[in-house]
Amino acid sequence: MNLLSLFLPLIRRQWLMMLTGLTLAIVTLLAGIGLLSLSGWFLSATAVAGLSVATAQTFNFFTPAGGVRFLSIARTASRYGERLATHEATFRLLTELRVRVWKALMPLDEARLAGERRGELLNRLVADIDTLDHFYLRLMVPMGAFIALLLALFAFIGWFDMGLALTLCGALLLCLLIIPAGFYLLGRQSAAAVVNGKRRYRLLTLEYLGGLAELAMFKGLKGERALLDSAESEWQTAQRAMASLLGLSQAVIILAHGAIVLLMLYLAAQGVGERVPPGPLAAMVLFAALATMELLQPLASAFSQLSGCAAAAGRVKSLLDEKSAICFGERDERLSGEVGFKNVSFSYDAANGSGNPVLNAFNLTVAAGTKVAILGKTGAGKSSLFALLCRSYEPQHGSISIGGVPITELNERALRATLTVVTQRVHLFAGPLRDNLALACEQKVADATLIEVLEQVGLGYLASGDEGLGQWIGEGGRQLSGGEQRRIGIARALLRDTPIMLLDEPTEGLDSQTEQLMLARLFEHAKGKTLLMISHRLTAMAEMDCIHILEGGQLVASGKHTELLAAHPEYRSLKSRN
Repeated sequence: MNLLSLFLPLIRRQWLMMLTGLTLAIVTLLAGIGLLSLSGWFLSATAVAGLSVATAQTFNFFTPAGGVRFLSIARTASRYGERLATHEATFRLLTELRVRVWKALMPLDEARLAGERRGELLNRLVADIDTLDHFYLRLMVPMGAFIALLLALFAFIGWFDMGLALTLCGALLLCLLIIPAGFYLLGRQSAAAVVNGKRRYRLLTLEYLGGLAELAMFKGLKGERALLDSAESEWQTAQRAMASLLGLSQAVIILAHGAIVLLMLYLAAQGVGERVPPGPLAAMVLFAALATMELLQPLASAFSQLSGCAAAAGRVKSLLDEKSAICFGERDERLSGEVGFKNVSFSYDAANGSGNPVLNAFNLTVAAGTKVAILGKTGAGKSSLFALLCRSYEPQHGSISIGGVPITELNERALRATLTVVTQRVHLFAGPLRDNLALACEQKVADATLIEVLEQVGLGYLASGDEGLGQWIGEGGRQLSGGEQRRIGIARALLRDTPIMLLDEPTEGLDSQTEQLMLARLFEHAKGKTLLMISHRLTAMAEMDCIHILEGGQLVASGKHTELLAAHPEYRSLKSRN
């Protein structure tokens, strides 16, 4: 059911190309059976005509010879066209399916994705969707062509002898009913094991490569490699079982086809219709039976892969059926003004009914155009405030507003256009330096502007080489140091012009001098804007209009830098660790 429900919407949109591929497949099989049948009749008729001078002189040699040439050319051309059409239809189906999966994946909130392994999502997007090409190429097309050719063959043979037509088509129909069902049952576990084995091996490989440095450092390479080898061995075992099953299926097909040919040889030798002895018509019927091998051959392999397709379809369908808990509103405007948290309570494990609340009846108002800092110990809930404001998560109780408007009323585009966020983790894409900077801009920006921003964050030298802004940034920014990656994140923030800036420990990992410089750049850029910064250090706290200390999910103290130094021991302890 998952397989059908997954493909039916796609089939409705790609029906023309799919129908074209199926039609060409039918034409190919018709031409193949017609070619072999006509050739059998032609050879036999020529031999019979050569028995006497009279029949040899009256025999029409050119018409059947032309038919043989026509059918051979038609078969070659239609086979080529069928390959083009069916693969084009398959690529379109898989492309549209991947787009649907991406559209379903992108709106999912962090709460929904928190339990998903990234390798598992990658496997669904790549391997599982690739597995589904069997459904159209190896199941729908062969089955549709088989049924169409069965009817055409019955009409053709029945024109000469209804008994032979019933025997041949009945035997083929019996093969259609028994062989696929039998090999589906035999291959159900093996096909699913191949798909699941590939999935598990892919996941373990991604984890192995991702944690290679840590595994080497803590001498865990041997154990992890043994686990990887075990997964590979299980996958190969499943593949061998599947290959053996496919070999058995071909043997059964050949045996069944041979039995059908022998049966038709015996029956046709008794006469074809009213013609006894049958003459060339017997050869025609026999060669038609021989040509049915092309019909039978795809049956077993198609259905032996069906359970694997169903397993892959189930995983893809489950992702398509997921719905985000975050529902954006319809309001489309970029807001400015105060940021407000009112009685906000939030827990990451609230859905499971467990876990302590990160925020508990939290209240905070950040006035428009002010610079506010929130400090606290690690795990106090500082980053959770930003996650809720950006709507990565949804609070269990309370409300959050911007400019007096609940953020639930804003659409996603408006919310993103209101906020600039500098997070602790800066992700760099495998691409040119230019693209990694320009993604922060809604519109195309000149190279001169990008170079200017790089110079502001002390990275002008990156654009001064031969490649300039075209310098390739490795996956995850591996060619850059941690400090350089952090400053590219700050450069992105400087390229955005939004009324609210959120800084989540933006200078973590930078030396003291560079940290002071980066904060000065950010504060200069934030003039006239609302700035909210979270930190566990006291750097630049004297620049803040107000500082709040977060503990136990609530604010325990608020004030300016000098006031908190004098009155709050927790604040002084942060200074001593600075």
